Amino acid sequence: MMEFFQAIYDWIIGFFGIGNFIKIVNSGDYSTFLTYKGFTSIIGPLFPIVLVIEILTALVLRKFNAIDYKVSFFSYVLNSFVGRFISIAAIVFCIGLFEPYAIFKTTFTWYWFIYGYIVWEFAHFIYHYLGHKVRLFWCLHSTHHAPQAMNLSVSYAHFFLEGPYADVIRTTVCILLGVNPPMLFVIMFIDGFYGGFIHIGEHLMKDGKFGFLYKYILTPSHHRVHHAKNPMYMDTNFCNLLNIWDRVFGTYQPEVGNLPIEYGITREMKPNSFLDSYFGEFACLLKDVYSAPGLKNKFLYIFMPPGWSHTGDHKTASIARNEFMESQREFQQKEFNTFKKETVM
Repeated sequence: MMEFFQAIYDWIIGFFGIGNFIKIVNSGDYSTFLTYKGFTSIIGPLFPIVLVIEILTALVLRKFNAIDYKVSFFSYVLNSFVGRFISIAAIVFCIGLFEPYAIFKTTFTWYWFIYGYIVWEFAHFIYHYLGHKVRLFWCLHSTHHAPQAMNLSVSYAHFFLEGPYADVIRTTVCILLGVNPPMLFVIMFIDGFYGGFIHIGEHLMKDGKFGFLYKYILTPSHHRVHHAKNPMYMDTNFCNLLNIWDRVFGTYQPEVGNLPIEYGITREMKPNSFLDSYFGEFACLLKDVYSAPGLKNKFLYIFMPPGWSHTGDHKTASIARNEFMESQREFQQKEFNTFKKETVM
């Protein structure tokens, strides 16, 4: 029985990430809180604590739906045993492999930190963009977009290989562009914390725009847009904190007040199925590759955007968004012509 309670205790400590905090308190050396290790021991647990508060708030407001947390919960359970260790190994491997080829070296100073964070956002944009535009990578990323509601638990909904894939790209780009490795780990910590926080749901943060900061950084409102399956919103807001690269590459999209967000992915899914959310895109890809005529088409199904078809009947996100925007322009033009005609009469 004691072993059972010990296992429960260890799981709680692991989930909330308070192991280091408890060790520092037990040691009596509170000056450790002024170090990087101490800082992360304080900041790290905030995210799971806010997640619990979010769930409790939903319960109090009678808006809690266990189905909204199903994919995230099972993804967390599965990934906690596998994905995390692969990601750490991938990061260490990439640093060791590519650091000798860096175009220059930076130091851990405030001005190089700004440079490093901008480079990190560029690397994150590349990984995230490819995750939406290359079908194989979309198979890894789609689990994160499968939930049909937004809450903090969605940040745990990932296919176990997406983390290593993301870290290989982001670490490689950063190291080759001279980001100092210790500084990179600090950036990763900040990015991981904020990247989880921007999934906060409407129960705790209805607006999610952060006032005047909405123009300068990516907020929960922006990330809700990213998770939408509305044609106007699809494949936008790929950055995490700084919106500079979304603005540079034309993928920046603010939330439109009269267009409610519809969460999820456009593929018809089995209702509330974790297996479909986790493996469904792989099954669809294998089916398309198997049925495709010729080696070229099989290859293209793997690396072309989701929705590409060898028949030419493409239903990619870009096409859906362009068609929607064109229909909006035609509607507005028609409304304008009607108004003009009535005014003249």
